Amino acid sequence: MRKINAYGAENASTPLAPMSIDRREPGPHDVAIEIAFCGVCHSDLHAVRDDWGNTRFPIVPGHEIVGQVVAVGGAVTRWKPGNTVGVGCMVNSCQACEACHAHEEQYCERGMTATYNSIDKYGDRTVTRGGYSTHIVVNEKFVLAIPDGMPLDRTAPMLCAGITTYSPLRRYGAGPGKQVGVVGLGGLGHMAVKIAKAMGAHVTMVSHSESKRDDAQRLGADDFLLTRDPAVFHDNRRRFDLILDTISVEHDFNGYLGMLKRHGTMVVVGLSETKGLKADSLINRGRQLAGSLIGGIQETQEMLDFCARHKVYCDVERISIDQINVAYERMLKSDVRYRFVIDIDSLRR
Repeated sequence: MRKINAYGAENASTPLAPMSIDRREPGPHDVAIEIAFCGVCHSDLHAVRDDWGNTRFPIVPGHEIVGQVVAVGGAVTRWKPGNTVGVGCMVNSCQACEACHAHEEQYCERGMTATYNSIDKYGDRTVTRGGYSTHIVVNEKFVLAIPDGMPLDRTAPMLCAGITTYSPLRRYGAGPGKQVGVVGLGGLGHMAVKIAKAMGAHVTMVSHSESKRDDAQRLGADDFLLTRDPAVFHDNRRRFDLILDTISVEHDFNGYLGMLKRHGTMVVVGLSETKGLKADSLINRGRQLAGSLIGGIQETQEMLDFCARHKVYCDVERISIDQINVAYERMLKSDVRYRFVIDIDSLRR
């Protein structure tokens, strides 16, 4: 075991603070990574404050990680020291079930091992600690290659926000000739706009906030709909082939479903609930309501390669580790454009 510097929370009512944690020495199939940047996901805040009631304290969050390989296990052949790599929302899975064989480890039938706050039942059975730390040790199959030329700070959040939006856009056919609506302009929504546009779709930002109009245009959206006006839902009936719903608060799905074409699909990627879903919103025109969770390792690598080719990166605000508690408060106010990223060098000082 090796002691390293980290930032975490001892319980749900205390702010994040410096702590020392153990990292295992690399086993035969492990890769040890020195972390350069770690994105700050809204899920981190929920976990730290135990909003879901399943946090294992003390917790070290962070699942949007980029850095350099510093050591590898004896059986590792793909990775070597000096490689620039990433780690996303999971660090292990059973690797034997139908989902894992289909390269959808996020749906592992025995349960994936999350990058933090998860028991690694396929590894050393310890509770995982995330990327608010100087180093991490990960099974070689869950390490991702960062293409040359990608800015590391702007790439880190793509390990969650990028793949969470890329996967459903790809699966449901966003591309030339398709009308894609993106609901909500935040960390997920801004990546959805960029990726859908890079895929060749006609992209419309759907938001309740007029203040998002200029940003939507800057990010590449072709159109903007302001849902504070109820007439918007009527005037845009049967408009979209695909809607990506990124909102993370309770809201009514029915109006958005009404904007789908016949056999159109709305995919929910934000952790939200709906108010009174009506069956006829789906039945009358054969519409589909679907969900999507991040993406498998193979698809995440595909996303990184796609974004490197198209020069699609996250819009970020870099912070030092001692600013994390302020960043959490700002996130609660939606005061970030569009992802905080921690410069982990600040944790080494």
